[in-house]
Formats: sequence, structure tokens, C-alpha cells
Amino acid sequence: MKLEQNEIPLLFSETEIPDIFFSEYLSQIPGDYLKVYLYLVFLSKYNKDIKINDLSKKLSLPLKIITDATKFLEQQELIVKKANGYIIVNIQEKTLHQLYTPNLTTSKESVEQSTKNKSRLKAIEHINNMYFQGIMGPSWYSDIDLWFKKYNFDDQVMIALFDYCFNRSAMHRNYVKAVAEAWSSNNVQNWNDLEKYYVQQETLNKSKKIIAKKLGKHNGLTQYEEAYIENWMLNFGYDMDVIEIALKRTTFKQNPNFEYINNIINDWHERNLKTPAEINAFIEQRKKQAKEVKNLKANVSKANYEQRNYENLDFLYANNNSIKGDINEQ
Repeated sequence: MKLEQNEIPLLFSETEIPDIFFSEYLSQIPGDYLKVYLYLVFLSKYNKDIKINDLSKKLSLPLKIITDATKFLEQQELIVKKANGYIIVNIQEKTLHQLYTPNLTTSKESVEQSTKNKSRLKAIEHINNMYFQGIMGPSWYSDIDLWFKKYNFDDQVMIALFDYCFNRSAMHRNYVKAVAEAWSSNNVQNWNDLEKYYVQQETLNKSKKIIAKKLGKHNGLTQYEEAYIENWMLNFGYDMDVIEIALKRTTFKQNPNFEYINNIINDWHERNLKTPAEINAFIEQRKKQAKEVKNLKANVSKANYEQRNYENLDFLYANNNSIKGDINEQ
């Protein structure tokens, strides 16, 4: 891997990192990957070939970490791969190009001009001051403006979005966008929608813990098991009172699994049974039918047994008369 050189003695040279890096990229780069990037920026001033193995030894990092780091930095467009090495991307030039490319991005100034709603502009400035210490990167303005339009969030929800991510120490673009997508998919647009969503999620999480405990899953539920519960509660509209009935049914089966419970609940849903009363009535009806079938089978078996006995008696009676006739003839 070949990196370019500036003819400046090492003792007097400096490696500059533009401020835009700290506002736009720093939070998104894992620690070891950051070490690799900073060292590549440093080496880019010197006309030397450096191999991946050399980087691994120099930075005391496993070879896989170095390889993964270069792939990650490529994806983030911080470096560009060439036939004989990498080019360190000028992120200032890149950001400037993004901001002023027509119909693709929006600068802070154009956001201010296009945003007629003053409360929305205040919301953006609140986000800047509260969660970015007043130095929010220019591209964040574009993203926030886009999310306002794409998700139709009101000002309070947009502020809540950044507050949620900030409190989880996850102020990087991909995470914020993922949360925004989740809220939007659950029809969150205003503050009332968000409160309902929070209550729904809190109830869902409590239910998952209760179900895991009742089934003895002390290590927690798998992603697929959680998806079952979410389907029962969010799509079918069943609460824990209904799910509790299904869980009790597992006592009749050896080594029950989620598939078994899911089949029971799916059957109830397909029969349009919605309340615990309807479900319990259905279960009692099934028990009654099963008992009737059992009694019917028992009666049929008894009748068959008695019929066989009658036939045997008739046979014996017939044989007995035949024997008596033979004796009399003698």
C-alpha cells in the first residue's frame, strides 16, 4: 500500500484533522478503526509503501481488525482504494460538494430560508445547542430537514428523537435514522403518538420478561421468540391475560416450545376469539366434545363386547341343543 509524501522533516511536521471530522465522523468510528484512520492520515504525508501486516504490528492490532477497519473507512468514504494503496479523502472538499450540489443536499442557510415555520427552526437550533454543544455538522441540518419531510414528525417528536439517542450515547447518524424509521413505522408523528408508542413498548417489554420467566428462559428470549410475542400483542391485539391461558396449556405437553404456543394462539386468532372469556368458553366446549367422543367410544366398545357375548351364548346354546339331540337319538 503506497502513501504519498510531503517533504517536511518528521520533527517539525504536523498532521491536521479538520473540525468537520469531529462533528460528522468521530462518533461513528469504533475505537480501533479510529486508530487505523489516524495513522493512515499521518502516513499519507510520507512516500513509503506500507503493508497490512506492518500496520498490524505497528498499531498492535490483529490483522482482521486492520482489514475490517479499511473496509469500514471505505464505506464511510474516508478513504478510497486504488490499485496500489489508498487515497485519504479530503473531507472538507467532500462536505462542501455535498452541501452545494443542487437538488441533492441542503445547507444550513437554505434550511433557514425554506423553513417557514419558526418553531421548526427553533427546534433545529435547540437540537444543535442541546446535543451538539452548538457545533452541529452542516450535513445534520440537511438530514433533519429531510426527516421532517419524510417522516412528517412535529417539532417535539424531532427533539425527542435526538434526546432518546443522546441519552443512549448513540449520537451517530445511522442509529438516529434507525430510531426515526422505527417510530415512523409505528405511525408516530406527534407527541401523543409518541407517548402511546412508549406505553406500548413498555408493556411489550414487561410482557416479554414475564413470559421468559414463566417458561424458565433465564438467559432471555431469542430474536425470533420476541417476534412471536410482538405478533401476538401488536398484530393480534392479545394481552397477557390471553397469553397466560396459552402458557398454561404447555403443562399438558412435554418440552413445549414457542412454536407450540404460537400454534395455539394462531388457532384462537383464526377463530376470531378475542377475550379470555371467549377463549375459556371455547376450551370448555372442546373438553365437553372430547368427553362426549370418549363416552361414545366407550359405549360402542361396550356394545360390541356385549354383542360378542350374546353371539357366544347363542353359539353355546345352539351347540348345547345339538348335543342334547344327539344324546336323545342314541
